[in-house]
Amino acid sequence: MPIPTLSFKSSFEENPKLAKPANKLRTLLASIEKKDIPASVESEINEIISGVNNFPGPDPLLIKQISSAQTAILKLLEKELGIYPKNHFQTQWLPIGMAAFGIPMGVAFGTAMGNLAFLGIGLPLGMAIGIAIGNSKDKEAAAKGKQLDWPSE
Repeated sequence: MPIPTLSFKSSFEENPKLAKPANKLRTLLASIEKKDIPASVESEINEIISGVNNFPGPDPLLIKQISSAQTAILKLLEKELGIYPKNHFQTQWLPIGMAAFGIPMGVAFGTAMGNLAFLGIGLPLGMAIGIAIGNSKDKEAAAKGKQLDWPSE
């Protein structure tokens, strides 16, 4: 059973705030179709998309429905198949690197130099460490074929 596309509504052309999330969901569905996914996951995605296609509410609520559908699909792919969008781990590890590595290094620099004004030196270092770890995990996922050709934001 193929994954259905997002049905076109006239408000997509009229409302640019609605067109952007709808376009993101369409590109996500197109990138999922390129992957070989099991029928059970495909049927769950079909249910999520049919909920969006049959949504009767106004545009602001439809935007929320589309965004929640996108999040639900990504979580389903992550949980069931271990498939992630591009730069997922880099986005995830950047703040972790700043918090786990940057702040302690900044405190160490500040105390070593006797001035805690140097606390901020550790944050960019931690950010670089987090990006490097996330980048390596993204490359590992791409090598295993567990990465969608869809950028996360």
